[in-house]
Amino acid sequence: MNMQRDGITENAGRLLWAGFFAILAAGVGFSIRANLGGLWRAEFGFTEQQIGDIATAGFPGFCFGIIAGGLVCDRLGYRALVMAAFAMHVVSAVTTFAAKGDGAYTTLWWSTFVFGLGNGTLEAVANPLVATLFPQRRTHYLNILHASWPLGLVFGGLLMLALGDSLPWKVLLALFLVPTVLYGALFFGQQMPKSEATRSGLGTGAMFGDVGIVGGLVICFLLSQFFAGSLGMPSWAAYGLAGALLLAIGVLTQFAIGSWLLFVLFVLHLMVGAVELGTDSWISGITGNLLTPQQGTILFVFTSAIMFGLRFCAGTIERLGLSPIGILLTSAILACAGLLLTAGIDSFGVALLALSVYAIGKTFFWPTMLAVASDRFPRTGAIAISLMGGIGMLSAGIVGGPGLGYAKDRFAGEELRRADAAVHAKFVAEQPSQWFVFAPAQGLDGKKRSEVQERLATVRKELAAQNVTDSAKALAKLSDEDQKVLRASMAADRQTLRVDALIPAVMAVVFLLLALWFKSRGGYRVLRIGKNGEVEAADG
Repeated sequence: MNMQRDGITENAGRLLWAGFFAILAAGVGFSIRANLGGLWRAEFGFTEQQIGDIATAGFPGFCFGIIAGGLVCDRLGYRALVMAAFAMHVVSAVTTFAAKGDGAYTTLWWSTFVFGLGNGTLEAVANPLVATLFPQRRTHYLNILHASWPLGLVFGGLLMLALGDSLPWKVLLALFLVPTVLYGALFFGQQMPKSEATRSGLGTGAMFGDVGIVGGLVICFLLSQFFAGSLGMPSWAAYGLAGALLLAIGVLTQFAIGSWLLFVLFVLHLMVGAVELGTDSWISGITGNLLTPQQGTILFVFTSAIMFGLRFCAGTIERLGLSPIGILLTSAILACAGLLLTAGIDSFGVALLALSVYAIGKTFFWPTMLAVASDRFPRTGAIAISLMGGIGMLSAGIVGGPGLGYAKDRFAGEELRRADAAVHAKFVAEQPSQWFVFAPAQGLDGKKRSEVQERLATVRKELAAQNVTDSAKALAKLSDEDQKVLRASMAADRQTLRVDALIPAVMAVVFLLLALWFKSRGGYRVLRIGKNGEVEAADG
């Protein structure tokens, strides 16, 4: 790998690593937050959906950061965006320290939102920057850039394993500021290139042309759900504001319909956000519940390490003859299989195998989708990939994380009600979970369930002192009531993963259709803006 040869500027390598550490900071923060659900449940009595809401509040923040940043990055300047993101990261850490009492949910939600806003602003810099620096090998270098995300998950998970019992959770959460200092130092004083579209003199309206009305529909629909759900706007106001934004896109593009291919990519990336990041926000807790909390964290670190290593291999896979669409098709099939296998785990060894399949599947989704958008729509500059990143993160925060939390609440409540109505009445949460148009679900009370899990942890420690590690034996030593609660929770986790597997199954079908469509047109090719301003094949 010779970055100086592949890149268009001498400082291409330094800028790539600056972006790498920026996304690393986001990954570390996300990983630590994903492992704090149990502590929050015990301290504040949150429901599963509340934990999911907090853990994924950064996704809509990321959405606003990357979309707004993508629109102004070439005009306002990358340096200004980096400084703004740094300030947001500091503010999010300070806000986190203020979480306490009845206001903890609101404080933690907003601190996570601001953290995501800073992450999105940084990615609005990093994605178009790397796509511009390495125009002939975007799939390869965007995957390297995003290898920092799973590396951040590894670091965050290891920090939780090593320090989770010895430091307050607020201090743990602030450790993401270490890579924040590193990315600031690497970006400082660097000259940055502009996108191909900006160099060609295209205005914002022309850059939005391929997005058009159909692409705008995707992002505006998600924004309407965010306005109504997360911000609590009345439905009429939420849809009205989203409609006004869609009208603005129409006026900006002279009501261009937009590209159907980019619309499909936007919808697919909505699914990527739900199945990759939404699942990541829960997977450690789910596997920790099915096995042990420590094993859940180890598995989270293990799968993240697989992703980190494989993202350096995307260029090699592409050179072997598999196009970016072929990579995405294979990924969707493996992700679906991995989730179904994980739903059936009953031992740590089986979990390693199942989650390895899932990790391989989800590895190439995010960066390869960005590469396809950059390859096929050079006239959009930073806009298409910024909107795509925003769609993925917003989907994770609205569809993936809360949706899986709702599913867990619903399945756990239904399972415990079937097992014992009296126990269900004792453990049912006062606040029902609500998600989109689905009926309210009565989940389990967070504090009461945590008390049961603490009793299980105590039994496990007692058995471990006797060199007994059988989870079934530990469960058998609990009261009948506690066993029913835990079995209902585990059954809910398994069912949630099976439902989650439907998303990559649908994605696989769509990627297959896209592969056939590209084959009918002579195969997948990278496009560029020609001298006359028209799009042409880069190798033509």
